[in-house]
Amino acid sequence: MSRLTALLAAIAVLGLGTFIYGGGAGQTGATSLPFAANAQEAEVDTSTVTEMTQGNPDAPVTVIEYASFTCPHCASFHAGAYKQLKTDYIDTGKINFVYREVFFDRFGLWASMIARCADKPETFFGIADLVYAGQSEWVRAGEPAQIVEELRKIGRLAGLDGDTMEACLQDGDKARTLVAWYEENAAEHGIDSTPSFVINGKKYGNMPYDEMAQIIDEAAE
Repeated sequence: MSRLTALLAAIAVLGLGTFIYGGGAGQTGATSLPFAANAQEAEVDTSTVTEMTQGNPDAPVTVIEYASFTCPHCASFHAGAYKQLKTDYIDTGKINFVYREVFFDRFGLWASMIARCADKPETFFGIADLVYAGQSEWVRAGEPAQIVEELRKIGRLAGLDGDTMEACLQDGDKARTLVAWYEENAAEHGIDSTPSFVINGKKYGNMPYDEMAQIIDEAAE
């Protein structure tokens, strides 16, 4: 069983109030999950995952960002360089921008499930902005239940109703699919840190905005 599959088996969501918190009072064992017994053998259809994209899908340059919602460097990128990238390249249609989540921990997965609740890029990126802006607060909210409640607050701020959010957070099949999707992407592009960027098929690590802009401009030539 891969590390990410084991992680999912330990953190997936069942019913209301039964998050598998991975520690503390009320913890439920991974074997109680409906898919835990065959997590290794089951094949997951990741084609159902919606790619979260912005910009021009026909642009000559595609920039894929791999990021974790719990990564401080990713939050810094989205507070600064991403805004410049959006103004200079995304909104002008010069690039096709793709955002792909990395799941290094359970909290990042929960944040992703909130952000993907409406399954639409425009809603996803709006919630992602809120998640990153409040990262220093919600990731330090305390116990897992408190962190989940902070994520719910972000969802409500973005206009998600309570029933819709709970359905998203309880969707164990979607959680498993997202983790399998991440595993496929990470294997394809050799992702082992965040943020990482793949620009027209070539992987780069975190970098200053000016350096990224130069790489994009050269790729467009």
